[in-house]
Amino acid sequence: MADQPDLFDGAPAPDLSIIVPALDEAESLPELVERIATAVGGMGRTHEVWIIDDGSTDDTQAVIDRLRGDHPELHTIQFTRNYGKAAALSAGFSAARAPLIVTMDADLQDDPAEIPHLVAKLDEGWDLVSGWKQKRKDSFIKNTTSKLYNGATSLATGIKLHDHNCGLKIYRREVCEAVRLYGEMHRYVPAQAHLQGFRVTELPVRHEKRKHGVTKYGASRFLNGFLDLMTVVFLANRSSSPLHLFGRVGLALFAVGGGILAWFLGVWLTGHGLRIRPLLLLGVTLVILAVQFVSLGLVAELVVAGHKPEAEYRVRRRL
Repeated sequence: MADQPDLFDGAPAPDLSIIVPALDEAESLPELVERIATAVGGMGRTHEVWIIDDGSTDDTQAVIDRLRGDHPELHTIQFTRNYGKAAALSAGFSAARAPLIVTMDADLQDDPAEIPHLVAKLDEGWDLVSGWKQKRKDSFIKNTTSKLYNGATSLATGIKLHDHNCGLKIYRREVCEAVRLYGEMHRYVPAQAHLQGFRVTELPVRHEKRKHGVTKYGASRFLNGFLDLMTVVFLANRSSSPLHLFGRVGLALFAVGGGILAWFLGVWLTGHGLRIRPLLLLGVTLVILAVQFVSLGLVAELVVAGHKPEAEYRVRRRL
């Protein structure tokens, strides 16, 4: 986690940090900030709110600056352009000072009144509690694709959740420090946490219709989501290394290709002439591919051993 700015010099850390990624949500933020203050105010816990302006082109930052006059617990990080939700959450995790961290969307579809329920559930001994939008207020297409996505993620990662990608979650700080957030990995934080040994569960939460603006997610998120799922499973599988994975494929190809070439070698040794045949070309091709897979595994081992991906972005801090 990044060092905290000197403006907090000596100030005690709050009990709860709330991180809100926002992209063109100027109309939603005033109501959201008031509802957060109301929901958390009755808990008897100190809190801070970090709104991460992910390169908004509307008046989002001006609205945040105005709200800070009445809400000293409100802080902001402003990106110079849109970097995506994973980068926004990563910046928020680095800035947050509390041992418990809540994330939620800025579009008012996540109800801040659920925060006390999430805290109570986490206090039962969990490390991460993910919201479950049991009664979604989205379109039929979005609901259907979400069910397919959640089913595939549960099957691939071994943790059964009804709603992996719900924006409303609560984490212990250790989870935020452990998960990888780059690209679009925000969809798989519960899966990453589970695969790293943290205790993860879910809690049904209220889901509301969007009041302002439009959704920020396009069709490309489905392809990106599938590719990111492969990455999560691959990176978190501690039972094997990249060389083990690619090496097994390479050895299988070599076994088939080598067997074909061995048969042709036997034919040649018995005095029969060799001709260029499709089967012979297949054997040579499979052996070449086998060498390439093993080489790729070795290169991947070097990359994994010496490099940890991190989100890179430039920010303007307004504390």
